[in-house]
Amino acid sequence: MAFTTTYTFGTSLPMSVAESRPKVEAALKVEGFGVLTEIDVAATMKSKLGLDGQPYLILGACNPLLAHRALEAEPSVGALLPCNVVLREEDSRTIVEAMDPGAVLGVVKSPAIEPVAREARERLLRVIAALESMSESK
Repeated sequence: MAFTTTYTFGTSLPMSVAESRPKVEAALKVEGFGVLTEIDVAATMKSKLGLDGQPYLILGACNPLLAHRALEAEPSVGALLPCNVVLREEDSRTIVEAMDPGAVLGVVKSPAIEPVAREARERLLRVIAALESMSESK
């Protein structure tokens, strides 16, 4: 079940976050993305606020060639990088949600950034489509 918001697109997988993560990383790798950062939101909320929550990871995905093109065109765009991909558990499923680079980089209003954002968006949409087809084949 694919879905979109005004700033994300995603799907859900019939498995836990722990089971989903290697599949998400493999799909990202096919499209030239690696994971540079990870924020374990559930662990942070537990340690800082004493709150228990469902598994929730934010992966900072980066395609080095696209990042280089974007930074060459507009050095300040680094504040909007990397592309975040969220894995959050909900009702025994994992919601996988990617930021929409077109929406986020659209705030830059630079003609040089538009093709980079478009390509990043197309690649992330293919990641979600690959996960979606994997989920449907189960």
